[in-house]
Amino acid sequence: MSKNQKKSEARTARKSPRLNQDIASLELEVKQKPYIHKLRHQKKNEVFIEDVYEKAQNAKEMVRGNTGLVYDTRMVNHRCLWYPSHQECPDRFMKTLDRCEELGLVERCQLVDVRLATESELLTCHTQAHIDRLKETNNNLDLDLMEQLASEYDAIYIHPETYKLALLSAGCTIQLIHEVCSSTVQNGMAIVRPPGHHAMQNEFCGYCFFNNVALATRHALDILGLRRILVVDWDVHHGQATQQMFYNDPRVVYFSIHRYEHGEFWPNLRESDFDYIGEGDGAGYNFNIPLNAIGMGDADYLAIFHQLLLPMASEFQPELVIVSAGYDAAVGCPEGEMSVTPACYAHLISSLKGLASGKVAVILEGGYCVRSLAEGAALTLRALLGDPCPNLPPLSVPCLSIQESILNCIYSHRRFWQCFQWQGSYLARDRDPESDSQHWPEVLYKYGGPARLEVYPTRDCCPVQSQDTRDEINRTLDHLVAETKLFKTKHDVCFVYDVLMMEHKNLNDTGHPERPHRILRIFEKHLEYNLLNRLLMLQSRSASREELLLVHEASYLREMEELCASMEQMTDDVKHQNSVLEKKNSVYIHPKSYACASLAAGCLLQVVDSVLQGESRAGVAVVRPPGHHAESYQACGFCVFNNVSVAAKYAIKNYDLKRILILDWDVHHGNGTQRIFLSDPKVLYMSIHRYDRGTFFPCSEDAAATVVGSAAGVGFNVNIPWNQKGMGNTEYAAAFHQVVLPIAYQFAPELVLVSAGFDAAVGDPLGGCKVSPEAYGLMTSWLAPLAMGRVILCLEGGYNLTSISYAMTECTKTLLGDPLPPVDLHLPIKQTAAADIKAVLIAQAKHWPALCFNKTFPKEDVLSEMKIEGTVAATSMNNESADKPPMPHLNINAKDNESDLQELELKFNSVMSFSKDHSEVEQVMELSLNEHNTITKQVPNENGQQPSSSTFRDESSQPGPSQSSSTSGGSKQMIISITLDNVLKELGMDEGFAVHPRHDCPHLPAVTAVPPSGINVTSPCVECTSDCATVENWICLTCYTIHCGRVVNEHMLLHSAELSHPIVLGFVDLSVWCYHCDSYIESPVLYEAKNAAYMSKFGETMPNIYSK
Repeated sequence: MSKNQKKSEARTARKSPRLNQDIASLELEVKQKPYIHKLRHQKKNEVFIEDVYEKAQNAKEMVRGNTGLVYDTRMVNHRCLWYPSHQECPDRFMKTLDRCEELGLVERCQLVDVRLATESELLTCHTQAHIDRLKETNNNLDLDLMEQLASEYDAIYIHPETYKLALLSAGCTIQLIHEVCSSTVQNGMAIVRPPGHHAMQNEFCGYCFFNNVALATRHALDILGLRRILVVDWDVHHGQATQQMFYNDPRVVYFSIHRYEHGEFWPNLRESDFDYIGEGDGAGYNFNIPLNAIGMGDADYLAIFHQLLLPMASEFQPELVIVSAGYDAAVGCPEGEMSVTPACYAHLISSLKGLASGKVAVILEGGYCVRSLAEGAALTLRALLGDPCPNLPPLSVPCLSIQESILNCIYSHRRFWQCFQWQGSYLARDRDPESDSQHWPEVLYKYGGPARLEVYPTRDCCPVQSQDTRDEINRTLDHLVAETKLFKTKHDVCFVYDVLMMEHKNLNDTGHPERPHRILRIFEKHLEYNLLNRLLMLQSRSASREELLLVHEASYLREMEELCASMEQMTDDVKHQNSVLEKKNSVYIHPKSYACASLAAGCLLQVVDSVLQGESRAGVAVVRPPGHHAESYQACGFCVFNNVSVAAKYAIKNYDLKRILILDWDVHHGNGTQRIFLSDPKVLYMSIHRYDRGTFFPCSEDAAATVVGSAAGVGFNVNIPWNQKGMGNTEYAAAFHQVVLPIAYQFAPELVLVSAGFDAAVGDPLGGCKVSPEAYGLMTSWLAPLAMGRVILCLEGGYNLTSISYAMTECTKTLLGDPLPPVDLHLPIKQTAAADIKAVLIAQAKHWPALCFNKTFPKEDVLSEMKIEGTVAATSMNNESADKPPMPHLNINAKDNESDLQELELKFNSVMSFSKDHSEVEQVMELSLNEHNTITKQVPNENGQQPSSSTFRDESSQPGPSQSSSTSGGSKQMIISITLDNVLKELGMDEGFAVHPRHDCPHLPAVTAVPPSGINVTSPCVECTSDCATVENWICLTCYTIHCGRVVNEHMLLHSAELSHPIVLGFVDLSVWCYHCDSYIESPVLYEAKNAAYMSKFGETMPNIYSK
């Protein structure tokens, strides 16, 4: 079936009319008005929407600025005078600065003025007493007094100049943030000391005196008026003080990756674990990713970014990103004992540059292997300057410990973030400890030491490595530095285009979507955005016959050449042949088609040469006809020669590349490219496309997720097929985070070729998807760190001229390093898309072990079932610092008992009402209360915080900090003791339903009256034709049509997504589900429909459980 046929059928069957004007009229409309004019809605009301191109239009003025750098050499004066070998030493500062100068980075930066922090600025995060305490040490030469004062705090020393240098460190950080936020610089780095992230409101701690990052964050919030700030803390120690200062503030997401070892690593705090997620309005905005084992490396940190940080940050849409950049997780650091390579830090920071319109500030914290600190910090600054990231070797699977931590963190935050909703759930009672697909989160705290010391050590308090260890570290770092290729090309991006490619056109249909103006409009948009003078413009050329033969059969080339030549006469036979070809393979031929297709392939090869010869870092080819449908032996789907495949074969042959990634984000599956490389392990082909269960062009099961390659190429073919139209930014971002990026980093390509079709863009007449132009720029930014930045975009499809011109322009701007406008990623992922991604993960997991996060979580909140090892005083958290957030604890009082029983009674009645023999409903059952059984309920703590719902137990048997201080005294609170299993046994039932329906569903107005014909629970699914048409059906309570459930063919899910009919009733158990709430629901509004179904199922009236 041709694309044109598909387009026609889609319009005929469309139930909710969308933009179905022809492309020309759509272009004119978008030109004439600053918004898309109108959509015709099914309910006949006109809805005006904002201009979907507004952000792309605004991006015209968003051009990359300078990178700021702030430092002051006076900071070397801060040192420990009584312990000269202290690891927080001046060399940390000097060697870092030296390495940046050695690489020529300092001279490329815009220096930011240094200054001292003011007292008013300090008071935004610290008390007056705290400030005065340090101020009193200024120029004090009594070392005994200074050492005595230091011994009162955990891990600090004080120098006579510490006060002024701490003011300088804080002031420089604030000034850098100010200049980044005011766009004086694009991004920046502060090489400062002393560090800051352990400095609490009223307490020095961990080499820190004033909290530089917290002070700068407060300045951005209070003075500059920012509303969303992301603080990423990758120092190996938990920045507990920064966490404390924003723990209840929803304007700040604090995201910390730190060594924890279940509390046995400094600072040994319970609050450093994953279940400390914020409180009050800040609940869900605090992320702790505890590292519970040593030796974690690049694969582990990138997994954290892909699974947690990037999805959350993309949804949060920060206006500023601040990085507390400690390098003590780097190779060789005696503190961290981790194995992150210096090159990895460049990848981490590059992945953040697509956020916050590029406003990223990096602030130096810890790092105590001076060589790896200097190298890591220098490569971070180099990435901020826009230089390509060094290649990482193919990554291994993330270790089991970090898998556990990541899944725990997703579980604890998934109720707050849409991006964490794609994984499934199971009932706690169905837990199978042997299952590989289930994840069970647990809290384990092992620290058994004291909360505080009366006197802290001030000498011999740093880890000491043996000479053999230091020698081995130096050899490792020598090897890493030697293997790290650092280069900067003369040109950032090359660009190729030739107007002659417009000669390829459809002579029989001038309105054909694959029209010549596609490339012209893209070229004009680049010209309008003043990009051409920033690009290396390449000379076009045609591919030779030998180059085309790398992919295509000689007989096909002869056939195509002869066909084009014969069309010069355009006889009836030729016209007929062309008509047959278009109907059969959805491709048209023009007398110039062979020449134009050769030119398209040759132009792309020019880009390949420029990039692989080191002339340009990246490239863009605006070419046509497109290529990814073309087979080796025939034209197909508007495509004549397979441009990207020719380029990949050319790169392998002429540059001896071993690993090439082809990412195809055209909305149609690149069947030709897949078939050409299906058995080739040198080429990893990944495609994100509409599939619609094989009914979307090219209508082949070859596009399914289960097609993973053949022979030596098994695992090197990755299909991400969408089975529903309407996929947008959220779905494509999820595909990148869950599939594309983890696999790409395991593969470690030497070149990335993007089959850049833009027919999944908003407004495309063929694609039916909703990806915004700026989202394509964001996806490009995620690819840019790969292959040392050698990313080449080649135009494929895309038939809304406005959309493709903006989308390709955004991609080019991204490659040039321009900041991106915010990308809208707030919508929840479509359930069908989540299912599609899971299918890919299942198909590919055995080939790519990094795809290890497709687990299900307990549906209930089970985090209070903590395992505590060791002993910690119940009040230790309060003793450590008044600044720390309160420990979550469990509290329930007698006034809750009555409502608990009423809620249980309603649930039990609800369960019983669906039994045909419901006489048991009339039975009276006494529920006894004692102090040993359990009930599940979520209750607020003393501060009004909603802790995790859990199973409450007599806390007298639970040692350690899980015990509430309110229960540690003489009076013991009564705990409600009811278990659902016991109740069901009393009723003679073997199994219960641990379901907690919503009683406040906001979508109940969608429920309409039952039709006069009633409800027939034996009716089949209106779409199924097989024997399974009556297996598991649901009825829509809006239009009362019947469709099958997810375990059959998902027709009800698709019906709900298509028409936005959210509420459905199941014929199996007469439960009611709301797709929009993702929950079972209960309400008196539902009684009429439930009663009609009950009467059909059991022949009698359903007891009205809502009458009470």
